[in-house]
Amino acid sequence: MGVDFGVPHFDGELEELGLLAQTAGYIVADRVSCKRRAPDPALFVGSGKADEIKLLAQSTGASEVLFDQALSPAQQRNLERHLGLPVNDRTLLILEIFAQRARSHEGKLQVELARLQYLSTRLVRRWSHLERQSGGIGMRGGPGEKQIELDRRLISDAIKRTKERLGKVKKQRATQRRQRERRDAFNISLVGYTNAGKSSLFNGLVKARSYAADQLFATLDTTTRQLYLGEAGRSVSLSDTVGFIRDLPHGLVDAFAATLQEAVDADLLLHVVDASNPAHPEQIASVTGVLKDIGADQIPQILVFNKLDAMDPATVPALLVDLMELDGQSVPRIYVSARSGQGFPELRGMLAERVMSQVGEAGDMGPYDQGSFEGIENT
Repeated sequence: MGVDFGVPHFDGELEELGLLAQTAGYIVADRVSCKRRAPDPALFVGSGKADEIKLLAQSTGASEVLFDQALSPAQQRNLERHLGLPVNDRTLLILEIFAQRARSHEGKLQVELARLQYLSTRLVRRWSHLERQSGGIGMRGGPGEKQIELDRRLISDAIKRTKERLGKVKKQRATQRRQRERRDAFNISLVGYTNAGKSSLFNGLVKARSYAADQLFATLDTTTRQLYLGEAGRSVSLSDTVGFIRDLPHGLVDAFAATLQEAVDADLLLHVVDASNPAHPEQIASVTGVLKDIGADQIPQILVFNKLDAMDPATVPALLVDLMELDGQSVPRIYVSARSGQGFPELRGMLAERVMSQVGEAGDMGPYDQGSFEGIENT
């Protein structure tokens, strides 16, 4: 279910929500959308549309209703009562996927923290059996109120413990970063919208075997490998980070701060874009927004337009290396195909020139130096 409030990135076909649902293990029964000026305070979509959703769910045999926007705890509870079905929103859907995909100790801690923070605001729905009972003489609310307070305290304690454990992991990662700095390592991080092909690009560059699949959030944990650049005569550290997504829950941005720290501490960002996706301008804007949130928006970037092989032949550019305007600045851009390897030699050349220039000038180079890709010809 999606509601168009007039935002430019509204997905009328709910394609991304459908992909998220499939990635989480759901089977999509049907899709429905509507337009509103503002959310209904009680039912988010209003009683008329809620009745329509109920009839559609009954006719299709749906067992759950998913919303493409975040619902308040009260809206979620009211919708469940009105529809007679479980109702979940985009935030919980992303949390479920992250919980399924996290593999490392750090990733599992981050997902657990985000899940606890989300559930802490929904005690009324999750613990409906604890609602207040009508009290007798001299009573205020009944015994259920004390149980809710107990559950709140238990979740609060669990959040505190998880934050402490995550803090220890952050210290370990900081120690590893300091060791790389002492070795004069040059750090490159792959960032980009989920399913843009970051892991495939990473595997192609460093000959690794990181999991890569045509699905959202195929990998969550940061992987770092050494990439040897012959033109520069040295190796650099290349990190594959978690993919970003539109309306990424702020709780996940905070919870994944340690993983995203690889991007914050990078000397260069390879911003991977799915060139075959018509919505790639909006995806670039979403990634740029998250980079600003985590303080990585001033790090030099190279835009890597991936999936050249999947582009419509009519849209393939004549020049595979050029400049693109991004937030008022000219950023180097290169078209590649992680599947076929097309554009990899040129990309390696760009990286080598950037490394030699940035290391040689000890940081005097501007954020987007055109010289980092001069002299590279298309094949």
